[in-house]
Amino acid sequence: MKLASLKNGRRDGALHVVDRTLTRAVPVPAYPTLQAALDDWAQAEPVLADISAKLNGGQWAGIAFDPAACLSPLPRAFQWADGSAYVNHVALVRKARGAELPASFWTDPLMYQGGSDAFLAPHDPIPLKDPQWGCDFEAEIAVVTDDVALGSDVSVAATRIRLLMLVNDVSLRGLIPDELAKGFGFFQSKPASSFSPVAVTPDELDAAWDGKRLAGALRSTLNGQLFGCPDAATDMTFDFPTLIAHAAKTRALGAGTIIGSGTVSNRGPDGGPGTWVDEGGRGYSCIAERRMVEQIATGKAVTPFLAKGDRVRIEMLDAKGASIFGAIEQVAQ
Repeated sequence: MKLASLKNGRRDGALHVVDRTLTRAVPVPAYPTLQAALDDWAQAEPVLADISAKLNGGQWAGIAFDPAACLSPLPRAFQWADGSAYVNHVALVRKARGAELPASFWTDPLMYQGGSDAFLAPHDPIPLKDPQWGCDFEAEIAVVTDDVALGSDVSVAATRIRLLMLVNDVSLRGLIPDELAKGFGFFQSKPASSFSPVAVTPDELDAAWDGKRLAGALRSTLNGQLFGCPDAATDMTFDFPTLIAHAAKTRALGAGTIIGSGTVSNRGPDGGPGTWVDEGGRGYSCIAERRMVEQIATGKAVTPFLAKGDRVRIEMLDAKGASIFGAIEQVAQ
Protein backbone atom coordinates (compact mmCIF):
# COMPACT_ATOMS: atom_id res chain seq x y z
CA MET A 1 0.00 0.00 0.00
CA LYS A 2 0.94 3.61 -0.53
CA LEU A 3 -0.49 6.11 1.92
CA ALA A 4 -0.63 9.90 1.87
CA SER A 5 -2.04 12.68 4.03
CA LEU A 6 -3.70 15.29 1.82
CA LYS A 7 -4.19 18.86 2.93
CA ASN A 8 -7.69 19.56 4.25
CA GLY A 9 -7.18 22.57 6.49
CA ARG A 10 -6.41 20.46 9.54
CA ARG A 11 -3.06 19.74 11.12
CA ASP A 12 -3.02 16.04 10.38
CA GLY A 13 -4.56 16.13 6.90
CA ALA A 14 -6.80 13.41 5.49
CA LEU A 15 -5.53 9.87 5.02
CA HIS A 16 -5.71 8.60 1.42
CA VAL A 17 -4.65 5.34 -0.19
CA VAL A 18 -2.64 6.08 -3.35
CA ASP A 19 -2.24 3.74 -6.31
CA ARG A 20 1.11 2.29 -7.33
CA THR A 21 1.52 4.77 -10.19
CA LEU A 22 0.99 7.74 -7.86
CA THR A 23 -1.80 9.09 -10.06
CA ARG A 24 -5.03 8.27 -8.17
CA ALA A 25 -6.07 8.36 -4.52
CA VAL A 26 -9.02 7.32 -2.37
CA PRO A 27 -9.92 8.74 1.08
CA VAL A 28 -10.36 6.40 4.05
CA PRO A 29 -13.52 7.31 6.02
CA ALA A 30 -12.87 4.69 8.70
CA TYR A 31 -9.45 6.18 9.49
CA PRO A 32 -9.36 9.93 8.92
CA THR A 33 -5.62 10.25 9.65
CA LEU A 34 -2.58 8.06 9.26
CA GLN A 35 -1.94 8.18 13.00
CA ALA A 36 -5.45 6.84 13.60
CA ALA A 37 -4.68 3.90 11.32
CA LEU A 38 -1.34 3.23 13.01
CA ASP A 39 -3.01 3.29 16.42
CA ASP A 40 -5.31 0.48 15.24
CA TRP A 41 -3.02 -1.20 12.71
CA ALA A 42 -4.16 -4.80 13.17
CA GLN A 43 -7.70 -3.80 12.17
CA ALA A 44 -6.77 -0.94 9.84
CA GLU A 45 -4.32 -2.84 7.64
CA PRO A 46 -6.90 -5.14 5.98
CA VAL A 47 -9.23 -2.17 5.42
CA LEU A 48 -6.46 -0.20 3.73
CA ALA A 49 -5.31 -3.25 1.77
CA ASP A 50 -8.82 -3.77 0.41
CA ILE A 51 -9.03 -0.15 -0.73
CA SER A 52 -5.58 -0.44 -2.32
CA ALA A 53 -6.51 -3.61 -4.20
CA LYS A 54 -9.69 -2.05 -5.57
CA LEU A 55 -7.93 1.16 -6.54
CA ASN A 56 -5.04 -0.61 -8.27
CA GLY A 57 -7.45 -3.08 -9.87
CA GLY A 58 -9.49 -0.31 -11.46
CA GLN A 59 -12.65 -0.99 -9.44
CA TRP A 60 -12.47 2.44 -7.86
CA ALA A 61 -11.62 5.56 -9.85
CA GLY A 62 -10.60 7.72 -6.91
CA ILE A 63 -9.40 11.30 -7.37
CA ALA A 64 -6.35 12.67 -9.16
CA PHE A 65 -3.32 12.50 -6.87
CA ASP A 66 -1.27 15.68 -6.61
CA PRO A 67 1.96 15.44 -4.57
CA ALA A 68 1.88 19.19 -4.08
CA ALA A 69 -1.37 18.75 -2.15
CA CYS A 70 0.31 16.43 0.36
CA LEU A 71 1.45 17.04 3.85
CA SER A 72 4.20 14.75 5.07
CA PRO A 73 2.54 11.32 5.60
CA LEU A 74 2.66 11.96 9.34
CA PRO A 75 2.38 15.77 9.49
CA ARG A 76 3.35 15.53 13.15
CA ALA A 77 4.48 12.52 15.13
CA PHE A 78 4.75 11.47 18.74
CA GLN A 79 8.42 10.74 18.17
CA TRP A 80 11.06 11.38 15.49
CA ALA A 81 14.47 9.89 16.21
CA ASP A 82 17.17 10.10 13.58
CA GLY A 83 20.11 7.72 13.60
CA SER A 84 23.45 7.77 11.82
CA ALA A 85 23.46 4.39 10.16
CA TYR A 86 26.10 5.36 7.57
CA VAL A 87 29.30 5.82 9.53
CA ASN A 88 31.06 7.05 6.39
CA HIS A 89 28.88 10.17 6.57
CA VAL A 90 29.60 10.71 10.26
CA ALA A 91 33.34 10.39 9.65
CA LEU A 92 33.28 12.95 6.85
CA VAL A 93 31.24 15.63 8.58
CA ARG A 94 33.23 15.24 11.81
CA LYS A 95 36.45 15.59 9.86
CA ALA A 96 35.07 18.78 8.32
CA ARG A 97 34.86 20.36 11.78
CA GLY A 98 38.13 18.89 13.02
CA ALA A 99 36.63 16.20 15.24
CA GLU A 100 38.02 12.67 15.42
CA LEU A 101 35.76 9.64 14.97
CA PRO A 102 35.68 7.48 18.13
CA ALA A 103 36.04 3.74 17.48
CA SER A 104 32.74 3.12 19.30
CA PHE A 105 30.85 4.83 16.45
CA TRP A 106 31.31 1.64 14.41
CA THR A 107 29.57 -0.50 17.04
CA ASP A 108 27.11 1.80 18.81
CA PRO A 109 24.82 3.98 16.65
CA LEU A 110 24.36 7.68 17.13
CA MET A 111 20.79 8.94 17.47
CA TYR A 112 19.18 12.27 18.21
CA GLN A 113 15.57 13.16 18.97
CA GLY A 114 14.28 15.73 16.51
CA GLY A 115 11.36 18.09 16.65
CA SER A 116 8.21 16.26 15.57
CA ASP A 117 5.35 18.64 16.34
CA ALA A 118 5.24 20.07 12.80
CA PHE A 119 7.05 18.60 9.79
CA LEU A 120 7.37 20.45 6.51
CA ALA A 121 5.23 19.18 3.64
CA PRO A 122 7.20 17.55 0.81
CA HIS A 123 6.74 20.59 -1.44
CA ASP A 124 6.96 23.26 1.27
CA PRO A 125 9.76 25.84 1.07
CA ILE A 126 12.83 25.32 3.23
CA PRO A 127 12.92 28.37 5.53
CA LEU A 128 16.20 30.23 5.09
CA LYS A 129 16.13 32.71 7.96
CA ASP A 130 19.87 33.40 7.87
CA PRO A 131 22.07 32.06 5.03
CA GLN A 132 25.08 32.34 7.33
CA TRP A 133 23.71 29.42 9.33
CA GLY A 134 24.79 27.08 6.50
CA CYS A 135 21.50 25.42 5.53
CA ASP A 136 21.99 21.92 4.11
CA PHE A 137 19.71 19.18 2.86
CA GLU A 138 20.20 15.55 3.96
CA ALA A 139 18.61 12.74 1.96
CA GLU A 140 17.61 9.78 4.12
CA ILE A 141 15.32 6.78 4.49
CA ALA A 142 12.96 6.41 7.45
CA VAL A 143 10.70 3.73 8.85
CA VAL A 144 7.49 4.15 10.84
CA THR A 145 6.91 1.65 13.63
CA ASP A 146 3.99 0.09 15.39
CA ASP A 147 4.22 -0.05 19.20
CA VAL A 148 7.66 -1.30 20.26
CA ALA A 149 8.01 -2.62 23.80
CA LEU A 150 10.72 -1.38 26.12
CA GLY A 151 13.85 -3.49 25.71
CA SER A 152 12.81 -5.14 22.43
CA ASP A 153 15.71 -6.87 20.73
CA VAL A 154 16.63 -6.68 17.05
CA SER A 155 14.53 -9.68 16.07
CA VAL A 156 11.41 -8.20 17.64
CA ALA A 157 12.16 -4.72 16.29
CA ALA A 158 12.20 -6.11 12.76
CA THR A 159 8.57 -7.19 13.12
CA ARG A 160 7.38 -3.73 14.17
CA ILE A 161 8.19 -1.85 10.95
CA ARG A 162 4.99 -0.74 9.22
CA LEU A 163 5.94 1.91 6.66
CA LEU A 164 8.93 3.42 4.86
CA MET A 165 9.43 7.00 3.67
CA LEU A 166 12.10 9.35 2.35
CA VAL A 167 13.39 12.25 4.44
CA ASN A 168 14.99 15.63 3.96
CA ASP A 169 16.58 16.15 7.36
CA VAL A 170 17.39 19.86 7.09
CA SER A 171 20.54 20.87 8.99
CA LEU A 172 22.08 24.23 9.84
CA ARG A 173 25.78 23.38 9.60
CA GLY A 174 26.99 26.72 10.91
CA LEU A 175 25.17 26.23 14.20
CA ILE A 176 26.16 22.61 14.85
CA PRO A 177 29.73 22.99 16.21
CA ASP A 178 28.87 25.49 18.95
CA GLU A 179 25.73 23.62 19.86
CA LEU A 180 27.47 20.25 20.18
CA ALA A 181 30.31 21.86 22.12
CA LYS A 182 27.83 22.47 24.94
CA GLY A 183 27.57 18.69 25.34
CA PHE A 184 23.79 18.60 25.17
CA GLY A 185 23.00 17.63 21.59
CA PHE A 186 21.21 19.16 18.59
CA PHE A 187 18.35 21.60 18.92
CA GLN A 188 18.57 24.90 17.01
CA SER A 189 20.75 23.31 14.33
CA LYS A 190 18.01 20.82 13.43
CA PRO A 191 14.89 22.66 12.18
CA ALA A 192 11.80 20.98 10.73
CA SER A 193 12.35 17.99 8.44
CA SER A 194 10.17 16.95 5.51
CA PHE A 195 9.10 13.53 4.28
CA SER A 196 8.09 12.05 0.93
CA PRO A 197 4.53 12.50 -0.37
CA VAL A 198 3.68 8.86 0.32
CA ALA A 199 4.64 6.26 2.90
CA VAL A 200 4.89 2.71 1.59
CA THR A 201 4.27 -0.65 3.24
CA PRO A 202 7.24 -3.05 3.01
CA ASP A 203 5.37 -5.51 0.76
CA GLU A 204 5.25 -2.88 -2.01
CA LEU A 205 9.05 -2.85 -2.23
CA ASP A 206 9.52 -6.46 -3.35
CA ALA A 207 13.17 -7.58 -3.39
CA ALA A 208 14.46 -4.07 -2.69
CA TRP A 209 13.48 -4.52 0.96
CA ASP A 210 15.05 -7.42 2.87
CA GLY A 211 13.38 -6.62 6.18
CA LYS A 212 16.40 -4.64 7.34
CA ARG A 213 17.63 -2.39 4.55
CA LEU A 214 16.17 -0.75 1.45
CA ALA A 215 18.25 -1.20 -1.69
CA GLY A 216 18.19 1.36 -4.45
CA ALA A 217 19.72 4.66 -5.48
CA LEU A 218 18.55 7.60 -3.40
CA ARG A 219 18.65 10.44 -5.91
CA SER A 220 19.28 14.01 -4.79
CA THR A 221 19.30 16.87 -7.27
CA LEU A 222 20.26 20.48 -6.61
CA ASN A 223 18.93 23.03 -9.09
CA GLY A 224 18.19 20.28 -11.59
CA GLN A 225 21.65 18.69 -11.47
CA LEU A 226 22.15 15.22 -10.00
CA PHE A 227 24.04 15.72 -6.74
CA GLY A 228 24.04 12.17 -5.39
CA CYS A 229 22.72 8.67 -6.05
CA PRO A 230 24.21 6.42 -3.35
CA ASP A 231 22.66 3.00 -2.82
CA ALA A 232 20.70 3.00 0.42
CA ALA A 233 21.61 -0.61 1.33
CA THR A 234 25.33 -0.26 0.67
CA ASP A 235 27.59 0.82 3.55
CA MET A 236 24.65 0.93 5.98
CA THR A 237 26.54 0.03 9.15
CA PHE A 238 23.41 -0.20 11.33
CA ASP A 239 20.21 -1.59 9.80
CA PHE A 240 16.71 -0.44 10.76
CA PRO A 241 15.96 -3.20 13.32
CA THR A 242 19.23 -2.30 15.04
CA LEU A 243 18.29 1.39 15.12
CA ILE A 244 14.82 0.59 16.49
CA ALA A 245 16.23 -1.70 19.19
CA HIS A 246 18.73 1.02 20.09
CA ALA A 247 15.90 3.55 20.51
CA ALA A 248 13.84 1.09 22.56
CA LYS A 249 16.65 0.16 24.96
CA THR A 250 15.34 2.41 27.74
CA ARG A 251 11.86 3.45 26.53
CA ALA A 252 8.85 2.02 24.76
CA LEU A 253 8.12 3.46 21.33
CA GLY A 254 4.55 4.37 20.48
CA ALA A 255 2.82 3.54 17.21
CA GLY A 256 3.78 6.17 14.66
CA THR A 257 7.36 6.58 15.86
CA ILE A 258 9.63 7.60 12.98
CA ILE A 259 13.19 6.26 12.93
CA GLY A 260 15.56 7.80 10.38
CA SER A 261 18.64 6.25 8.82
CA GLY A 262 20.76 9.37 8.80
CA THR A 263 22.29 10.68 5.59
CA VAL A 264 22.71 7.90 3.01
CA SER A 265 26.40 7.70 2.17
CA ASN A 266 28.60 5.34 0.16
CA ARG A 267 32.36 4.94 0.19
CA GLY A 268 34.29 5.01 -3.04
CA PRO A 269 35.55 1.76 -4.66
CA ASP A 270 38.90 2.31 -2.92
CA GLY A 271 37.27 2.63 0.48
CA GLY A 272 37.69 6.40 0.44
CA PRO A 273 35.00 9.08 0.47
CA GLY A 274 34.10 8.66 -3.20
CA THR A 275 33.59 11.44 -5.69
CA TRP A 276 30.86 13.47 -7.32
CA VAL A 277 28.47 12.24 -9.95
CA ASP A 278 29.95 14.15 -12.88
CA GLU A 279 33.22 12.30 -12.30
CA GLY A 280 31.54 8.90 -12.35
CA GLY A 281 30.98 8.53 -8.62
CA ARG A 282 27.79 8.13 -6.61
CA GLY A 283 28.01 11.65 -5.28
CA TYR A 284 26.62 12.75 -1.95
CA SER A 285 23.31 13.09 -0.10
CA CYS A 286 24.22 16.40 1.52
CA ILE A 287 26.35 19.43 0.74
CA ALA A 288 28.58 18.95 3.79
CA GLU A 289 30.00 15.69 2.43
CA ARG A 290 30.90 17.24 -0.92
CA ARG A 291 32.53 20.17 0.84
CA MET A 292 34.65 17.79 2.91
CA VAL A 293 35.80 15.90 -0.18
CA GLU A 294 36.68 19.20 -1.86
CA GLN A 295 38.70 20.14 1.19
CA ILE A 296 40.55 16.82 1.11
CA ALA A 297 41.25 17.14 -2.63
CA THR A 298 42.14 20.83 -2.92
CA GLY A 299 42.47 22.18 0.60
CA LYS A 300 39.34 24.30 0.23
CA ALA A 301 35.58 23.65 0.33
CA VAL A 302 33.93 25.55 -2.52
CA THR A 303 30.35 24.23 -2.87
CA PRO A 304 28.11 26.73 -1.05
CA PHE A 305 25.32 25.77 1.29
CA LEU A 306 21.76 26.52 0.21
CA ALA A 307 20.92 30.03 -0.95
CA LYS A 308 17.55 31.58 -1.63
CA GLY A 309 16.00 30.07 -4.73
CA ASP A 310 17.95 26.82 -4.62
CA ARG A 311 15.78 23.81 -5.45
CA VAL A 312 16.30 20.41 -3.81
CA ARG A 313 14.69 17.19 -5.07
CA ILE A 314 14.95 13.81 -3.31
CA GLU A 315 13.50 10.67 -4.87
CA MET A 316 13.92 6.91 -5.27
CA LEU A 317 12.96 5.03 -8.44
CA ASP A 318 12.06 1.37 -8.79
CA ALA A 319 13.59 -1.09 -11.25
CA LYS A 320 11.28 0.21 -13.99
CA GLY A 321 12.16 3.84 -13.37
CA ALA A 322 8.92 4.75 -11.59
CA SER A 323 8.93 6.90 -8.46
CA ILE A 324 8.31 4.79 -5.36
CA PHE A 325 7.57 7.43 -2.73
CA GLY A 326 6.99 10.49 -4.87
CA ALA A 327 9.54 13.29 -4.70
CA ILE A 328 10.43 15.71 -1.96
CA GLU A 329 10.84 18.94 -3.91
CA GLN A 330 11.62 22.10 -1.97
CA VAL A 331 12.92 25.58 -2.65
CA ALA A 332 15.02 27.46 -0.10
CA GLN A 333 13.46 30.81 0.69
